[in-house]
Amino acid sequence: MQVHELLFAWLSVALCGKQPTEQMMSDGGEDTLLSLYRLAAKHDVAHLVGTALSKHGMLGEGEAATKFQKKCMTAVFRYEGLKYELFEVCRVLEGAKIAFMSLKGSVLRDLYPEPWMRTSCDIDVLVRREDLRGAIERLRAELGYTEREQNEHDVSLFSPSGVHVELHYDLVEDGLFREASEVLREVWQVASLKEGYSYHYEMTDELFYFYHIAHMAKHFENGGCGIRPFIDLWFLDGTGSDTEKRDALLKRGGLYRFAECARVLCGVWFDGTAHNAVTENMQSYIISGGVYGNNENRIAVQQQKKGGKLRYALSKIFVSYDTLKFQYPVLQRHAFLMPIMQVRRWCRILFCGGAGRSVRELSYSGGITKTEAASVKEFLEQIGL
Repeated sequence: MQVHELLFAWLSVALCGKQPTEQMMSDGGEDTLLSLYRLAAKHDVAHLVGTALSKHGMLGEGEAATKFQKKCMTAVFRYEGLKYELFEVCRVLEGAKIAFMSLKGSVLRDLYPEPWMRTSCDIDVLVRREDLRGAIERLRAELGYTEREQNEHDVSLFSPSGVHVELHYDLVEDGLFREASEVLREVWQVASLKEGYSYHYEMTDELFYFYHIAHMAKHFENGGCGIRPFIDLWFLDGTGSDTEKRDALLKRGGLYRFAECARVLCGVWFDGTAHNAVTENMQSYIISGGVYGNNENRIAVQQQKKGGKLRYALSKIFVSYDTLKFQYPVLQRHAFLMPIMQVRRWCRILFCGGAGRSVRELSYSGGITKTEAASVKEFLEQIGL
């Protein structure tokens, strides 16, 4: 079996309760395990694979065993830290009478066989835009949080222990379809209070599903989203919820085609269905990108999204106001300084270490052939992006 085939086979054992085949049990040499570890770690699922391997006696005393075991222990430790910090954040916001919602991993991990299996690097919480500064000040005052940076939809905070909390004030992110943005802007209109709370809200099932797909699509367009969101999707599809409501919202938001392709790929990986040409392309794109994607994937996709090499190059030189205003907050008060800040950004790139990366990106974009560009364009059309 190829390494990526082994990866999905052992993930199915860890998450779906399947039994390993004889071939899987025979592919247990040290070199194979190390290759399997490297691919699993690249997608932040080494703890899942390691758990399945250990359960079936596939880990001995070698380097691979040590690496897998370390990932398992780290995942449990990281989960306990996130669990405690999320409890504290909820306690403070509830006490401050600030409406909020838990997002992403903190909700999804309840679907997994064990909550520690769903790893994440941060905690995501949504508050209303008008409550953002009040929420930040309460978290700073009561929990000792420090504020690092703000972008177009969230603010990064860090706890004294180093846990990263993203305080979102908007679910709409750069690059989303206009229709998708319109759906996500309704989040507070359709939210309901979580049982036992006065200020802790939760999304409807169909909106949470839509948000997950929208977030996958955004990362997909930026070089790849890794394997983990597909595992999340597989569990979400197994909850027995109202598929018609979910699909109606996906169609309204322009994400139904992408969601369908993602579901089919989940079936290939975890239910044993056959590949087709689209899922094979998606798999290759995802595996090569890792958790956060890679520059080659991102540039190839963004070039087509922007409309070709020239427009892509111009988009890298002239950044939009909505992006630049968070790099230079003075623009939020004095938008007329936009040309000056644009020049300041160019100077920072040229003289502070960013020139090499920019040149490499533009060089890679310029080297994409017409055949490769046409192939990427066709791929995006096939998956609805």
